[in-house]
Amino acid sequence: MGLRILDKYIFREVVLAFLFGICAFSAVFIGSGTLFKIARYITDYGASFSSVVKIFVYGLPAIVMWTFPMSMLLASLLTFGRLSSSSEITAMKSCGIGFARIAAPAIFLGLVVSGCAILFNEHVVPWANTAYNNVLYYEIQGNTEMKSQDHVIVKEIRDGKMQRLVYAREYEASSETLQGVTMQEFNDDGKVIHVENAEYAEWKDQTWIMHRGIIYDISEDDRTHTMRFDKQMLPVKASPRQIVREQKKPEELTMKELKAQIEIMKTQYVSTSKLETELYQRVSVPLASLIFALIGVPLGLQPTRNSSSMGFALSVIIIFLYYAVMTLANAIGRSGALAPMYAVWIPNVIGLICGIFLVRRASQ
Repeated sequence: MGLRILDKYIFREVVLAFLFGICAFSAVFIGSGTLFKIARYITDYGASFSSVVKIFVYGLPAIVMWTFPMSMLLASLLTFGRLSSSSEITAMKSCGIGFARIAAPAIFLGLVVSGCAILFNEHVVPWANTAYNNVLYYEIQGNTEMKSQDHVIVKEIRDGKMQRLVYAREYEASSETLQGVTMQEFNDDGKVIHVENAEYAEWKDQTWIMHRGIIYDISEDDRTHTMRFDKQMLPVKASPRQIVREQKKPEELTMKELKAQIEIMKTQYVSTSKLETELYQRVSVPLASLIFALIGVPLGLQPTRNSSSMGFALSVIIIFLYYAVMTLANAIGRSGALAPMYAVWIPNVIGLICGIFLVRRASQ
């Protein structure tokens, strides 16, 4: 019974410090970035009050997402630093309560925060990023013309099955053309039965016309029949405006959508290092909350951690080091020098090693 009360006490203290950290770090990000952007939108584009409010609200989820690991570290340092300086940790140990039992509530919260952050990053942040970019591009900047875009993908899905897939290397807004077009048609089993490649497709008389291409018909016994063409209609009803509006930036895609886009781009022999890095970071960054809990708890118990100012200073240093390594690992993954799957986990692996070392030392 006593241990259950102790767990609730420590858990409550860490939660309160965690919520304080989210507010504090979010305020820093908003003050140093979002407000400057909003001021620029008002002075450069004359953004309306409603647009500014939308930008502020839609920008919050992406900011809060990055504060989860930081707040978990700060919460662990502040809570256990206070408990240590007030001799409460000494009193717990004198009652025979070991370090692992004392640290359990904070570690459990780190695990819960990591899981919630992954879900938040999957279901809230992409939607908010899409809404943010739409408000910025169409309401504030007032763009009515379509913008050029790389890697355009158009899908036709019926009854949950892919019927047709069109990939274009680039959309040129000035000429309203799709460059490097590939169209694939699938049967009910998901097998490719028809492929058309073209140098480009132009939007003319409300129809997409492909130029200078080749057709591949694939039979059931995998035999391929080819035929070249000079002009061929692309069976896509969507206009350039509709196609461009449907395209999303990587930060606007869910993990499921990212995986699908990676697979599509691989079939076109296009480098997917940037998308793969983005995909794996959707998990590695949220899991940093658990890593920071492992680091923060034993560091907070150190005798020198006798003030909140020391906790703040130490958290800033650790956060800087972590995100510096993360930025370097991100660059390595995007460049293809190391497989993105491995590159994005470098800072977490280093943090985990440090955390295990600190926990073992504190347990002795």
